[in-house]
Amino acid sequence: MGLLTQGSLLNWEETKKYADHVRKHGIIQFLNIYNKAKDRQNDVLKWGDEVEYMLVVMDHNNHKVRLLLNGSDVLHSLQEKGENTNPNHPTLWRPEYGSYMIEGTPGQPYGGTMSEFNTVEDNMGKRRREASSLLKENQTLCTITAFPRLGCPGFTFPEFDPKPVEEGVSTSLFIPDEAINEHPRFRAFNTHVNHRRGEKVVINVPIFKDKNTPCPFIETFPIDDGEAERAALPDHIYMDSAGFGSGNCCLQVTFQACNMTEARYLYDQLATICPIMMALSAASPFYRGYVSDNDCRWGVISASVDDRTREERGLEPLKHNKYRISKSRYDSIDSYLSSCGEKYNDIELTIDEEINKQLLEAGVDRLVAQHVAHLFIRDPLLVLEETIHQDDENESEHFENIQSTNWQTMRFKPPPPNSDIGWRVEFRPMDVQLTDFENSAYVVFVILLTRVILSYKLNFLIPLSKVDENMKVAQRRNAVLQGMFYFRKDIFNGCNAAVHTCASAQNGLDNDNEEYALMSIDTLFNGKEGVFHGLIPILNCYLENMEVDVETRCTILNYFKLIKKRASGELMTMAQWMREFVANHPEYKQDSVITDKINYDLIVKCDQIANGAARCPELLGDPVNRAK
Repeated sequence: MGLLTQGSLLNWEETKKYADHVRKHGIIQFLNIYNKAKDRQNDVLKWGDEVEYMLVVMDHNNHKVRLLLNGSDVLHSLQEKGENTNPNHPTLWRPEYGSYMIEGTPGQPYGGTMSEFNTVEDNMGKRRREASSLLKENQTLCTITAFPRLGCPGFTFPEFDPKPVEEGVSTSLFIPDEAINEHPRFRAFNTHVNHRRGEKVVINVPIFKDKNTPCPFIETFPIDDGEAERAALPDHIYMDSAGFGSGNCCLQVTFQACNMTEARYLYDQLATICPIMMALSAASPFYRGYVSDNDCRWGVISASVDDRTREERGLEPLKHNKYRISKSRYDSIDSYLSSCGEKYNDIELTIDEEINKQLLEAGVDRLVAQHVAHLFIRDPLLVLEETIHQDDENESEHFENIQSTNWQTMRFKPPPPNSDIGWRVEFRPMDVQLTDFENSAYVVFVILLTRVILSYKLNFLIPLSKVDENMKVAQRRNAVLQGMFYFRKDIFNGCNAAVHTCASAQNGLDNDNEEYALMSIDTLFNGKEGVFHGLIPILNCYLENMEVDVETRCTILNYFKLIKKRASGELMTMAQWMREFVANHPEYKQDSVITDKINYDLIVKCDQIANGAARCPELLGDPVNRAK
């Protein structure tokens, strides 16, 4: 969720008064960081993952499963037994938006040796066991992206009623305030998004039309004051709170580059990979007790924190606001940062011209300047009284206030002031997977891909408008098999011929004038003769030229096997598997409804698979169990 600092939060009216102050000093802080770190060189590769978890309680007598609202207690115990006792503890724990959520990371970043890839799954296993050991009977820890009945009556334990009135925090028809983390930042976030927007957020996800789904599908809301009826679209699942997006779980990877130039290059290259990995990690087909026609969470969370006013969304003439803003503050990137990416910046970029001029006059590179000037068209959503006046030379909270609440597919992260941390890049689009094996496979794949991009000087760049089109395709039902994605055909610009030959092992690639073409996920990952080399064959080529111990090599190949088979359709994505489970459930009436019993059986099965009590070869294949 971004920067978490203790202090006295200002209400929205007070926060608005300090928006220009935060922007002004945020830019000064960025310039101080930039000037100190722009020539920084030779930082080593360090990287880490973030896994978000849900706490769940099983009611076996009544065949119900609910979200357990004691994340703060579990988090406190984890921190007291871990980092507060031992600074070198192998895990770190942080709060997340939902009071049923926690976030776990490695205690220390991983390094640049190949053997590090053999420790990721073990560390994830430690996290799962640490947190699970604090739970009571019939309580469990799940890595599922979206709880299928989030927002349905009685979905929490203890059970609370929503407060759809101004006095409540989220004013949701569906989500009680008690489901939001008690940290003031999370609760104020809801109200400030709605206050800035001028109305509650609106989320409409297309419903999956099954045999007995009403046509048109139109909901009524008994306690609605008319707002939901106006906002809800026919044949869509309507949601009305940040909790429906920020209350989902994801998998993220952050890595340190050797310098700023390398970070910008990787930011751009990986931006084109984001929709591809989103489709491959698809794990969230259900919302508010219904089967949707989407497989990923991205559009839901994008709408759930969309604080743009009607003017900024282009629905009314500009009068009180300065800009038309084309996207939510949670969306795909809007500009490439590297010099080689500049010519592919083909979407309109709204920037604060005064900030852009200030940055350019201070010597900031033009592409970085417009990137920051674009981020800073946003208002701060939260301001702490204690942090209004800062030491801009040695602090960066005003910069991070804006930076960390622009939740894009990629995040470009300057070093913190007076820190040994270098320029970093964060990869953000993936749904979290059910097992530690899957999550490790996706993390290792992304990190290895960064190494290959740098080693072979790969070029994945295509017009940014095409990346945006890919983002839309990636979220659709079964996009991993049915979607077609724009991707660059010749990715070996400037790499040597030996690498090209090794990586492709094929001839006759189409050499027409088009730089990119529509490709399937299978082609992108596994390759197709005469069309594309395939990311997995290129990574295998890289590994063959590296010194890798046998155990690590076996681990990586096991991960590649999962990804190859998911891409080809031989194995299911989590979203596909969940859909099939519901479709085959004896209580499912082909009406797109997920009942308490269906949800219970699904989560019980997920828990058994995640903890090794049940096999699921159609989802996982037959991986080597590395749990220790």
